[in-house]
Amino acid sequence: MKAAVITFPGSNRDGDVAKALKQAGAEVTHIWHADSELPAGTDLVVLPGGFSYGDYLRTGAIAGRAHVMDAARAHAARGGYVLGICNGFQIACEAGLLPGILVRNAHLKFVCKRQHLKVERNDTPYTSAYAKGQVIDVCIAHGEGNYIADAETLARLEGEGLVAFRYADAEGNVTAAANPNGSLNNIAGIYSPGLNVLGLMPHPENLIDSLVGGTDGRGLFQSLVGSKRAA
Repeated sequence: MKAAVITFPGSNRDGDVAKALKQAGAEVTHIWHADSELPAGTDLVVLPGGFSYGDYLRTGAIAGRAHVMDAARAHAARGGYVLGICNGFQIACEAGLLPGILVRNAHLKFVCKRQHLKVERNDTPYTSAYAKGQVIDVCIAHGEGNYIADAETLARLEGEGLVAFRYADAEGNVTAAANPNGSLNNIAGIYSPGLNVLGLMPHPENLIDSLVGGTDGRGLFQSLVGSKRAA
């Protein structure tokens, strides 16, 4: 798999996600927000975490209109993979790759902690290494992770199985107490209708090495690389 990790001014997790992809066996290229084309043969575009453009206007608003996002949208329209993590999820929504928007956490405080997620389905390029309903341990670090959408969009996401992950407790219970930011329906990540675009607020790249406390994040990157090999 050939992955292109986009760096925007203010990105700070591009190196971490590149490491996770390389560990899984991907070939990684770093590209700049002002580039107009993706490297030849790109399979996966990654929008990493951070604070692109200082989060001015709205989180992800300026980055969503960067030159390189035209190429990212064209890549997604062809069925190419696009992964947006944290600020990358915000960018993906602002760029029109995913519906809805991320706003301030319900308690209006930045949250940084370990967080359990429930895997909603495992028949996607991003989750085949997990079991359906599996509870995984990842990390979150955001101030604007509260996912909202209109009722019609929310019903479509639920009805078409486009919710990727939900905030849950260690037993997999999806409850208000397990929701760290007020996100509707405890949504932590969503897919595009073609399942080729994934946006999620948690950071799977944080937990890929037992030396830092866990490896549950590996599955997402292994799934991606495995899906390319299988194809």
